[in-house]
Amino acid sequence: MKMYFSQRSGTGSMTEEDYSPVTLRDSIEKTRQALDNAYAGFDNAVDNDLIDSYIYEINSLQKRYKHLTDLAALEAVPEEETLYKHSPVRALIGHVLS
Repeated sequence: MKMYFSQRSGTGSMTEEDYSPVTLRDSIEKTRQALDNAYAGFDNAVDNDLIDSYIYEINSLQKRYKHLTDLAALEAVPEEETLYKHSPVRALIGHVLS
């Protein structure tokens, strides 16, 4: 068996990989993009085996997306990120419940 390798002609400089930790938001976004790609592949598939493959991939990605969004819902929002921290409605609710 013959193997062929291609070699890119570039500037000769090496690129540096980004190994920073992946945030939950980035993971959700990548999963959503993969889900969109899987739906697009499913829409264009004509072979029965390929259609089955996309169905399994879509189901898997949907479960991953649900798990990640459940984790995001459990994550506490820091105080400085809350909107309308000093809103009149919030003050009224705080007054009524106190």
